[in-house]
Amino acid sequence: MSTPAPGKPVYNVKNPCIAKVKRMFNLSGPDAPKHTAHYEIDLAGSGLEYTPGDSLAVQPQNDPLLVEDTLKALGFTGEEIVKHPKTAVEVPIRQALTEASLITEIDNKLIKAIVEKTGGATPLAELAAPEKKEELKNYLWGRFVIDLLLENPAAKFTPEEFMATQKKLNIRLYSISSSQKAHPEEVHLTIATVRYTSYGRARGGVASTFLAERVTPNETLIPVFVNHGKGFRLPEPQDVTPIIMCGPGTGIAPFRAFLEERKATSAVGKAWLFFGEVSEKSCYFYKEEFEGYLADGTLTKLTTAWSRDQAEKIYVQHKMLENAADIWAWLEEGAIFYVCGDAARMALDVDRALHTIIEKEGGKTVDEAAAYVLAMKEAKRYRRDVY
Repeated sequence: MSTPAPGKPVYNVKNPCIAKVKRMFNLSGPDAPKHTAHYEIDLAGSGLEYTPGDSLAVQPQNDPLLVEDTLKALGFTGEEIVKHPKTAVEVPIRQALTEASLITEIDNKLIKAIVEKTGGATPLAELAAPEKKEELKNYLWGRFVIDLLLENPAAKFTPEEFMATQKKLNIRLYSISSSQKAHPEEVHLTIATVRYTSYGRARGGVASTFLAERVTPNETLIPVFVNHGKGFRLPEPQDVTPIIMCGPGTGIAPFRAFLEERKATSAVGKAWLFFGEVSEKSCYFYKEEFEGYLADGTLTKLTTAWSRDQAEKIYVQHKMLENAADIWAWLEEGAIFYVCGDAARMALDVDRALHTIIEKEGGKTVDEAAAYVLAMKEAKRYRRDVY
């Protein structure tokens, strides 16, 4: 973790940098299955510093319409005075719910309170039993606080009682997609907007919809600070170690930062980027930039995978297997393998492909390939930023 230089401001969750989005634009086309956007946040005069591989912490606010619906379900006007969950200052409950309460997730305290206030006359009473943990989890999936309030109208709260049942609305972390050497007074983010429907209600991710729908460029104030990466770093510019970067979807963010940094520092090692998305036509994020890096040598190889541009689904792991011999050759040259993105599926599939390549191209047994990968991890040559 980097230490701020003397005299530099120290930003953190209690003392965030108050910034504005300078510019935002769509990365995905109108036919894309989900909306992905690029955000440029103005850091002019702030002294905030970051390195490629770091994340930016963003403090979002809840959707005002969801807040109003929640207040209505509670029978509150919104003007009732409560303590702000983060500052303990007395504020109207509307402000407290907007700025500091996680009304899109349900705390066990709320479940317990509803069971008590309904005298157990609620499906939650049975689901709250310890042995029903998995069933409760399934029941709560896709439900917000408002859903439990509407489903249990007999549970009446005072403003103070209700606030005591709520989790705090905390920061969201996003991989930084810019190099400060290329953009000295900006930090860039690459974010997919989370939108879905459940139980007849349109839902959205708190931070992604805040940025996509409720931010006015050069007006809306956003509290941010840097969360410094612990090892998701580039080799030194004059280090000839090759790098292989695998970043499908918004997992591309840190690798855009890496490539901007490599160009700014005239890095000498070989670099190979694997990028995948749904369709080349609607989801080829930063296409011109990456093709420019390929043309000027910042990027040695660029391999793309489009999952729905043909009958069979093709993902980055399939492209890795197609290029197995070259990947093995790079690994044997000491390449660092980076992966960023979805932990649940993509990172597992990429990991399996990596093991397969080492087995087949390296002529190794399953155990020997596993030992090779372990040695890569220990040497910090297999670096993951997955979520």
